[in-house]
Amino acid sequence: MNPLHEYFQNMNRRHFFGRSAVGMAALASLLDADAQGAKKESARNSIGGLAHLPHFKAKAKRVIYLFQSGGPSQIDLLDYKPQLKDKFGTDVPRSVYPDDRKTTMTSAQTSFPTAPSLFNFQQCGESGTWMSELLPNTGQLADDLCIINSMHTPAINHDPAMTILQSGSQIPGRPSMGAWLNYGLGSETSDLPAFVAMSSRGIARQGQPLYDRLWGSGFLPSVYQGVKFRNQGAPVLDIYDPPGVSRDVRRKMLDQLAKLNELKYEEFGDPEIETRIQQYELAFQMQRSIPELLDTQQETKATLKLYGSDVHRQGSYAYNCLLARRLAERGVRFIQLFHQGWDQHGSLPKKIREQCKDTDQATAALLEDLKSRGMLEDTLIVWGGEFGRTVYSQGALTKTNYGRDHHGHCFSVWLAGGGIQGGMTYGATDDYSVNVVENPVNVHDLHATLLHLLGIDHERLIFPFQGRDYRLTDVHGKVVQEILA
Repeated sequence: MNPLHEYFQNMNRRHFFGRSAVGMAALASLLDADAQGAKKESARNSIGGLAHLPHFKAKAKRVIYLFQSGGPSQIDLLDYKPQLKDKFGTDVPRSVYPDDRKTTMTSAQTSFPTAPSLFNFQQCGESGTWMSELLPNTGQLADDLCIINSMHTPAINHDPAMTILQSGSQIPGRPSMGAWLNYGLGSETSDLPAFVAMSSRGIARQGQPLYDRLWGSGFLPSVYQGVKFRNQGAPVLDIYDPPGVSRDVRRKMLDQLAKLNELKYEEFGDPEIETRIQQYELAFQMQRSIPELLDTQQETKATLKLYGSDVHRQGSYAYNCLLARRLAERGVRFIQLFHQGWDQHGSLPKKIREQCKDTDQATAALLEDLKSRGMLEDTLIVWGGEFGRTVYSQGALTKTNYGRDHHGHCFSVWLAGGGIQGGMTYGATDDYSVNVVENPVNVHDLHATLLHLLGIDHERLIFPFQGRDYRLTDVHGKVVQEILA
């Protein structure tokens, strides 16, 4: 490229007015709103978080979010409805489930037969929490769980429903929850990302697509976005030096590159240049930390057995659960596991058995492992999907088979550790598990509560962008005080 042409392409508005006689008055009037906002809260503490955070003493230091992508059926797992057995095959009353609230995938059905869960429920732990037989290992830890059966969401399709759970908005482009925490609280580790995302698939090997924006930084500086660990091959691309390049050579190269980037930053003031400098340095540190992180042979045989035989297979849910614990004890702030395959429109009994076989043992192992190390008390665990499933069968209903459509009016999640009151079930739904009738909790309430446990007032963690102040909970949300320990 012609050097002069390239120079003119790089002449942005900030650069032009910064060098012109108009001076700082014109510059201040034309700077992007987000850049101005970043200056207002530029004071950072020693670990890179905002200097005024946390707002109060935190009960949790970190979050592990076990996101079950596709929408697990609350009726078959956590929302016990024994009275539905007597309603098998009868149409769900339109007064309970109006036609205009059904999705286009089932609205054309001629009937909407009630499909009670095929599975038995049992009371678990001293708390007597009702849980499905599909979750025998997790059920043994019922006294550590707070099950919320009154979650609800405005989204009815997977992508917007996942997007609002991760970012507080159905519209793509907002920062993800992990990015907000990274921005607000900083990082307690210098050789690993503060925010890591991992994915796995069930036995069915299928599921809804996962987009990078689900762990993205949105309008926050990109240094706060999550780093995805790949589920095959090298977990992070280009993490290893090529043949013939020593650590000393790499160190000298990065030092010189940082100096060049700093010169560009002084010239243009683009915060993304600073992000690049920091990411290059983090990548260099990860070249040493990642091999040690992945060396699971350091674990005892008892620990590996706890997670199950699949723990040795890279990209499996069990493998990712073990990595989540190893990341947590190394100071990673937000760890998110996406497990695909819960979208069970048909053959639900068979498929949900497979999903639970994939996830139940490893989920319980993660809780037990953290608990045995004294880490559960300051690690907040979240388990749940983007919405629930319908009480009526999608497609033909038989004694041994049924499907369920999407359902956003109620669904179940559970929380554990990090300041959560264990051994309780919060909220309730009607007799058909269609509508919330007691203690509703929306997505913003969940986010507000998670931030509160991390020492953050959700109304005060803001970032100015395009003329308004944004926050994870937008203009909604209240802390669910009743579930706090």
